[in-house]
Amino acid sequence: MSIHKLHKNITLNRLHAMKANNEKIACLTAYDASFAAILDQAGMDIILVGDSLGMVVQGHDSTVSVTMEDMIYHSQCVSSVAKNAFLISDMPFMSYTNVEQALANATDLIQLGGAQMVKLEASSRQVSIVQELSECGIPICAHLGLRPQYIHKLGGYAMQGNDEASAKELFESAQSLQAAGADILLLECVPDALAQKITQNSSIPVIGIGAGANCDGQILVLHDVIGITHGVTPKFAKNFLAGAIDIQSAIENYVQDVKSSKFPT
Repeated sequence: MSIHKLHKNITLNRLHAMKANNEKIACLTAYDASFAAILDQAGMDIILVGDSLGMVVQGHDSTVSVTMEDMIYHSQCVSSVAKNAFLISDMPFMSYTNVEQALANATDLIQLGGAQMVKLEASSRQVSIVQELSECGIPICAHLGLRPQYIHKLGGYAMQGNDEASAKELFESAQSLQAAGADILLLECVPDALAQKITQNSSIPVIGIGAGANCDGQILVLHDVIGITHGVTPKFAKNFLAGAIDIQSAIENYVQDVKSSKFPT
């Protein structure tokens, strides 16, 4: 049974209009109802139910252990209270290896989890999957740059697109995924200049995390924003709870700083 809600104030059309009007888009992750309600009340444009829950909620050292059942459950928790923000849910590791599998799992995230869009870690290899899902009416966020689900292949968390060849490949992937029907791009840990080039050459919103100040919007992991990350905090993150009177104020400050381009510097 679907729990998808149709009364959201932030829609995909609204996000595309924000891109066209140079209005910054504020995004954060959330994994439960309590924090989702705080983000929603703070004026968040996008809430991402990220597979980062594998690390910040489940305590693992990567995202690869997260299952579809995990993602559906946490998406249900968030979608039950998020009334205004646009809701994106991650497709977890190995849940979109072919078109049939991707279509079935994306359908479950939307019908059962209440997501309005699914996010997948993409390259040119996923173009056919993005095209098929898009043609079936499933909104897609394509995640480029550092892709945490590839951590064992990459060997660590590091900046992507640093050399001419990899920058060219990443730019071309962004173009091909947009042409295939991706509705949003997410760039993680890519050089500022490359992120700016991709943003300027994209007609769809480009959200950055560790990708400089020139993307159309910014996203961080909630736990980094309120200073409760266990382990190493990414150097591109900021603890907004420091100096704030409470969590609600910290989240509101994050939204305001993204909107006014005070974050990231």
